[in-house]
Amino acid sequence: MIDKVKSTVSFLKEKGYEKPELGIILGTGLGALTNHIEVIHEIPYDEIPNFPIATVEFHKGKLLYGKLEGKTIIAMSGRFHYYEGYSMEEVVFPVRVMQQLGIKRLLISNAAGNMNLNWKKGELMLIDDHINLQPDNPLRGKAAGAFGPIFTDMSQPYDPSMNEVMEKVSAANNIPLNKGIYVAVSGPNLETRAEYRYLRNIGADVVGMSTVPEVIAANQLGLPVSAVSVLTDDCDPDNLEPVNIDDIIATAGTAEKYLVILFKEVIKNL
Repeated sequence: MIDKVKSTVSFLKEKGYEKPELGIILGTGLGALTNHIEVIHEIPYDEIPNFPIATVEFHKGKLLYGKLEGKTIIAMSGRFHYYEGYSMEEVVFPVRVMQQLGIKRLLISNAAGNMNLNWKKGELMLIDDHINLQPDNPLRGKAAGAFGPIFTDMSQPYDPSMNEVMEKVSAANNIPLNKGIYVAVSGPNLETRAEYRYLRNIGADVVGMSTVPEVIAANQLGLPVSAVSVLTDDCDPDNLEPVNIDDIIATAGTAEKYLVILFKEVIKNL
């Protein structure tokens, strides 16, 4: 795996992906930030050696390199999920590549189901901590040891200083930003009423199918990370409606204007 990472890093450097300061992973329906990037290079995933290919229809699958708020950034327009059939080392492969290219911080976004009845869909949540219920781990296996300690400390998986900037920026720009716990499940089906009750009872505010493997890999690499969920549907088990994927994507699209402002201002202030 380390050889594949080095090979991909070498390829990207030859294509001009030099000395990025910041990495960004954009979640489902959250691609509008790319419209604000001064793109210098972009390569579809299927043209990058060793890269998985995004199979989810609303994930574009491009690696962008350019400028945003004065910073040199790499942005993943489309991510990889365990439910697509990838191994965990494939899911986190881009994180390892971006770190080897030189990023110093990582920003992550995702779409998540809202289980906190005090909040509403269309709002944002800053991830303060997470619960990992996915059945595999990116640090499992002999190959993972090449990227750092496999017994990685997770006492503060989300960087406190980056989260503090997130909260200050949200307050200054009147962006409602909840703060809570994200639980990662394998998916791709959504949850039953009983499962939503269980997830809420164990302490989660929102549920999703991504982010946690990337955060674990970032922590192993010593890479500070901050992540924001867009709450795309309300998951009240006592008033649960059948899932409407089109509505989820539409809600993400409506809410991402706040995410764009938040990420741009945070990048400016980092």
